[in-house]
Amino acid sequence: MSVLICGSLAFDTITNFHGRFAQQIMPDKVHMLNVSFLVPTMRREYGGCAGNIAYTLKLLGGQPLVMAALGNDGGDYLKRLEGWGLDTSLVLRAEDTYTAQCTIITDEDNNQITAFHPGAMGLAHQTVVPAGRGDIELAIVAPDGRDAMLQHAAQLAAAHIPFIFDPGQGLPMFDGAELDGFVQQASWVALNDYEAAMLCERMGTTLEALSKRANLRGVIVTLGNRVGALKIAQRGGQNHVIPAELIAAA
Repeated sequence: MSVLICGSLAFDTITNFHGRFAQQIMPDKVHMLNVSFLVPTMRREYGGCAGNIAYTLKLLGGQPLVMAALGNDGGDYLKRLEGWGLDTSLVLRAEDTYTAQCTIITDEDNNQITAFHPGAMGLAHQTVVPAGRGDIELAIVAPDGRDAMLQHAAQLAAAHIPFIFDPGQGLPMFDGAELDGFVQQASWVALNDYEAAMLCERMGTTLEALSKRANLRGVIVTLGNRVGALKIAQRGGQNHVIPAELIAAA
């Protein structure tokens, strides 16, 4: 069984500032901000939602099939995917733009400043769900270009391929009607607790009502280490909470 993973591929440049942003930013001058942070440590990682999901699924023994977009600097990433033994036939190579890039600066208080360049991710809608492939039994629509997420969800529904809708950091791009469209087409919805609250607010619904949708097999909400790790809502009330310490021990 292949799992189609629709999402982003990106390079993450991660740096650390050995100080505190608050000591460098003058509150009364934020209207004319001009600051520079010395970052002695830096590393570049292969990231993006599709890449992260595919890597983990492969470790678990799954067969991920990545559908995403890389730019003209994405050759190494493509070789990395192939090195995992993945089929990369659905990875778009956009020669006139860069691969999506995320640059993160973290200070000693764990505050972060992030710059994100979408690059080739904005062209991911040019890839199309291969409806004729009988080996794809499951899919996920993860954060990606806005048009790609909308179109891939519709294509999966038309191909009768069950999928997980995991909007992640892409959720703010969509209004209530668009989110409702995703939910109507999906078989599962996966969110963290903040995203769950935002989705319900924009759709004008509740988590309980959402879990009663006839087409949904479950709504999965990650809760962090404050009150647990995972909640699965099904059919409006069967909530299964798995404490964080049990997942950590697994």
